Amino acid sequence: MTLSHNVQKAYDWFAGAPLHIVVIIVIALLLQKIGARAITRGLNRIADADFVPGPRRGLQRQRERAKTAGTVLRSAMNGTIWLIALTMILSEFGLNLGPVVASAGVIGVALGLGAQTIVRDVLSGIFMLIEDQCGVGDEIDVMEVKGVVESVGLRITTVRATDGTLWYLRNGEILKIGNKSQPKH
Repeated sequence: MTLSHNVQKAYDWFAGAPLHIVVIIVIALLLQKIGARAITRGLNRIADADFVPGPRRGLQRQRERAKTAGTVLRSAMNGTIWLIALTMILSEFGLNLGPVVASAGVIGVALGLGAQTIVRDVLSGIFMLIEDQCGVGDEIDVMEVKGVVESVGLRITTVRATDGTLWYLRNGEILKIGNKSQPKH
């Protein structure tokens, strides 16, 4: 069976870059789904694990920390997968990525120097969550603010002061924190 010349040309065209792009997107979607499932399963095990037996366990708090860590891990994974997929798709269009990667390196250094405080805030937020320094509903004393924690994010912690003021505290600026809600040993 022979294909007409036009059908053969269309097949040859589709079997090239368009098919590669479709395969890249499908693989990226599969990796995203498999990775999200693996992260969710792993963190569900961590959330339900009995790391601190006894009355100080704080299972709900442990679940919230695992949920926050899962969100961060999924976001990082998705960003990495789609960045790689995008560069592969651009290379299928014949774009020379050498100069783009070199420019991205220079821009990355400039952004890194300019975003030091953001990076410091996020790293501090991660350690605050891991170390369970404070959680939503805790009564804390931090910097000049005394109040109840309304949210703990990676970059910012919000505290409702006793006078009703909502304070937004950058995690990188929090050098010491007093938590009145955590039980004594």
